[in-house]
Amino acid sequence: MVAEASFKTIGAGTLCLKPIFNAPGVKGKLVTALSENEDLGVVVSLMENWAINLPTVQPFYAVKCNPNPSLLGTLAALGSSFDCASKAEIESVLSLGVTPDRIVYANPCKSESHIKYAATVGVNVTTFDSKEEIQKIRKWHPKCDLLIRIKPPQDSGARVPLGLKYGALEEEIPDLLEAAHELGLNVIGVSFHIGSGGGDSRAYHEAIAAAKTVFDVASRLGMARMKMVDIGGGFSSGTQFDDAAFHVNEGLREYFGNEEGIMVIGEPGRYFAESAFTLASKVIGKRVRGEVREYWIDDGIYGSMNCILYDSQTVTCRPLACNSKPEDPRCREVKKYPSTVFGPTCDSLDTVLRDYLLPELQINDWLVFPNMGAYTTASGSNFNGFSTSDISTYLAYSTPITGELQTMF
Repeated sequence: MVAEASFKTIGAGTLCLKPIFNAPGVKGKLVTALSENEDLGVVVSLMENWAINLPTVQPFYAVKCNPNPSLLGTLAALGSSFDCASKAEIESVLSLGVTPDRIVYANPCKSESHIKYAATVGVNVTTFDSKEEIQKIRKWHPKCDLLIRIKPPQDSGARVPLGLKYGALEEEIPDLLEAAHELGLNVIGVSFHIGSGGGDSRAYHEAIAAAKTVFDVASRLGMARMKMVDIGGGFSSGTQFDDAAFHVNEGLREYFGNEEGIMVIGEPGRYFAESAFTLASKVIGKRVRGEVREYWIDDGIYGSMNCILYDSQTVTCRPLACNSKPEDPRCREVKKYPSTVFGPTCDSLDTVLRDYLLPELQINDWLVFPNMGAYTTASGSNFNGFSTSDISTYLAYSTPITGELQTMF
């Protein structure tokens, strides 16, 4: 039987806010009350939703999606564990007071120096999908528990497919298990990932079936009984998550319902991060060509907007004309023009929006982009001298009762 996950949730409805405000990465910072829904309160609601819909799956947040310390601290306070892919990510999580047993080193191909570091700090679960990786782990971290990463049998149509780079093929699995077993390494389970921003949630069901097959292969090889299934990421909030949860739960019941003491973990990234962050970018330049308005903003494709290229994301924005129309900054009743929005660099590829209807804006007005928390600032660059690390983050918390929330701890 699949064991029920033991993470805690602190709901906005309960107003148990102090653990959030006292969380590492949040404590000591100004947290402003808002009526909007893009803030730390969203993270609390998403954790509650996860616990309700995937009660047997322990979330291990994928740090690479958005390593903002305030987000990590909030998730830690809510009971999340963490999926780290490098020494730096492990360091950032440990610096928040998270214990190493709440970290899975979920990178199937690791630098030897990073493996040695994981051993020294007590991160004792990692993934592999090749014999070469087994040899490195045997040399530098022989007491580490292993998860064999498999390629899911079904293409999910994910925005960012991962099967081309990671995952053992079905015919490779027996040899990999035997190789680890012969070297005295402890393979405790199976991991997979249907792809970031997965499209077809039925892929979870087929991947869980494949994981059970690996459990059976290990048993036939005389290996110790496996006890963990890592269902990876690919989750988004909203109806996609509801659909994914249905197929995950169905698959776990069908293939692991009779297994005692199985621990199931997942690696959600964009599910928690995407809708909790809003980007505000200042208009720094303007040009008018007939009816078309062209604007330059202080962020772009080489910064937070890299998600347009690398993550196939469609961004939207709304005006905030604080400078030119302080009496109506949202420009509710004004004419709109077909507009192009450029990023700040000198590369013409750095174009954020084309033919987008916007009101007449002026320099020092703002464009506000919602749902900008996943794979944005985390993968930005310093190209042309415009540094993504210079972008400031402001913390807010929305709840039906806001009178006591503007707080400095």
